[in-house]
Amino acid sequence: MVADRLAELWSVGRPKERFRGRIGEARIVAARDSDGAGASASAGTAPRPRVAVLWPQTYMNEVGRSVGPARGSLKVALDHVVVVHDEIDLPFGDVRTRLGGGLAGHNGLKSLKRELGSADFVRVRVGVGRPASSDPEVVSAYVLGRFRESCDEVDDLIDRGCEAVERVVFGLEA
Repeated sequence: MVADRLAELWSVGRPKERFRGRIGEARIVAARDSDGAGASASAGTAPRPRVAVLWPQTYMNEVGRSVGPARGSLKVALDHVVVVHDEIDLPFGDVRTRLGGGLAGHNGLKSLKRELGSADFVRVRVGVGRPASSDPEVVSAYVLGRFRESCDEVDDLIDRGCEAVERVVFGLEA
């Protein structure tokens, strides 16, 4: 959902089927200023970063098989790869960014580390909360199911995820 919103904000255009996924590319300006009000007039004169938004079409635990070849083909430095993922270990609504770190048993992150050769990529962790049970089937249904929160709360979470990605892309956060 964050990738969809970023693609819209950045006018990425229609994605192409490549790298076991869908990918769209663009040169962008900030979608919003520091107040969240929209791109500033000066943003058009600043350097326009080239971005690619990749929607892997693999199973989550094989996501590296999409991201690895895309990174290689586009010649993207590992510290410029930004992975957005849901995080059940964060309460719903928390969004945190970090470079590298542990994998916390997350099979998608394990796949990315394996295919990228390192875990030193930027992560935007979007908190979705944890179900009351630790049963793997309950957790899986929770993560893959619909949000229980209101549409407004989900929309706000997606916006904050996008803002975190933009801070990374525009060099305001690592």
